[in-house]
Amino acid sequence: MASTGVSDKSLIVSFGEMLIDFVPTVSGVSLAEAPGFVKAPGGAPANVAIAVTRLGGKAAFVGKLGDDEFGNMLAGILKENGVIATGISFDTGARTALAFVTLRADGEREFMFYRNPSADMLLRPEELNLELIRSAKVFHYGSISLIVEPCRSAHLQAMKVAKDAGALLSYDPNLRLPLWPSEEEAREQIMSIWDQADVVKVSDNELEFLTGIDKIDDETAMLLWRPNFKVALGHPW
Repeated sequence: MASTGVSDKSLIVSFGEMLIDFVPTVSGVSLAEAPGFVKAPGGAPANVAIAVTRLGGKAAFVGKLGDDEFGNMLAGILKENGVIATGISFDTGARTALAFVTLRADGEREFMFYRNPSADMLLRPEELNLELIRSAKVFHYGSISLIVEPCRSAHLQAMKVAKDAGALLSYDPNLRLPLWPSEEEAREQIMSIWDQADVVKVSDNELEFLTGIDKIDDETAMLLWRPNFKVALGHPW
């Protein structure tokens, strides 16, 4: 594998999806009502990596993009923002994922995804840059990469390699129900790796979904707390 270029343990490695978000040119409308869209880089794990570098930290991204114009554009954006990109693979047979997203007038977000399959879903364990992952002080990930194989196996291997190397595991469930085959599958897979995290960030709607309780307070939040957690982040309930 190529050298990571990082010799200390200050690196945050973010694993998962990066995609193109198409955002309406006007606010407060549904996707169907939007008169036009502009493209923007998206994907929660990639956003974290870029945020870290903009705040002065060191970050890398591990994931798979399509070998297409959008994929090359996204890789370029990571590099322009100082994110180490040696963990990126490119797929010649699948496109970079697309998502249309809007914030409607009622305050609710609306998503429409195009991944059937997209390149990020096809990342294989043998394509992982293990040297880069072992360099991480923090290994950050979501749940979208758990939805299908082979990316699920790559995700689980990357977590194990990072943990064995002494990294803190940081988990953002980033619930996107339209991508899952069922609510039951989403809940089962998201919780399948819950206990392994050191740091968890959970929103109020994720808390409600994972516990099945619509009363959002400290007592409900504690149902998801684990003794090994160092930090759990969320809204003040």
